Amino acid sequence: MGANREVARGRPTVQVSLDFSTLDDAMVAARAAVSAGVDWLEAGTPLVVSEGLAAVRTMRAEFPDTPIVVDLKTMDGGYGAAMRTADAGGSWVVIMARSHPATVEGAVRAGKESGIGVMVDLMMVEDKPAAARRLEEMGVDLIVLHHGVDARTADGGTVLDDVAAVRPAVSVPLQAVGGLSRDELLRLPSLGVESVVVGQPLLSYAHADPAAIADVIGGVVRDVRQASAG
Repeated sequence: MGANREVARGRPTVQVSLDFSTLDDAMVAARAAVSAGVDWLEAGTPLVVSEGLAAVRTMRAEFPDTPIVVDLKTMDGGYGAAMRTADAGGSWVVIMARSHPATVEGAVRAGKESGIGVMVDLMMVEDKPAAARRLEEMGVDLIVLHHGVDARTADGGTVLDDVAAVRPAVSVPLQAVGGLSRDELLRLPSLGVESVVVGQPLLSYAHADPAAIADVIGGVVRDVRQASAG
């Protein structure tokens, strides 16, 4: 079973997205992030595609007490995906909201059996508030508002628009991710978002340098906590 996956109300968690194609690069960033006080590590989709769940096992061995989000973007076989993630040491599995309801239900069932948390990603869902209400009724643990890289490139826009629409619709914790600037990240606590994600473009400025990664993430952790306290 993965490490503690509780979402603390009133103190947003800061997650770092390890969207690297090699485990070596991911571990350099993970070590820097943990040293800087990040709350959650994410085994990003590119990492899982390249290295498989072995990457999660390596991360769990080195960081036994840090929650690990495994971004499988699962569209089918929700129960099995969640159980395999739990077996590898993951704390959270990511399921896509556009999957069949049975996929989400299977993941939720696996979560209850294994203790793993279930995040459901609303990326490319048209009526996000309605979908979020259905997911809350199904018992998911956290809803992800995600403006993906292809959508950002093709259409522009920001996930902040989704936050404004979805937050009043549900009480389940929300996470926001998708090319957010530092200023946008700092706005999220006041909008009722319980989990923020540091990824691109912020990490690209660090160029895989551990000191630079720690500086970026440490600054975000400090500023997000100050913003939530204010």
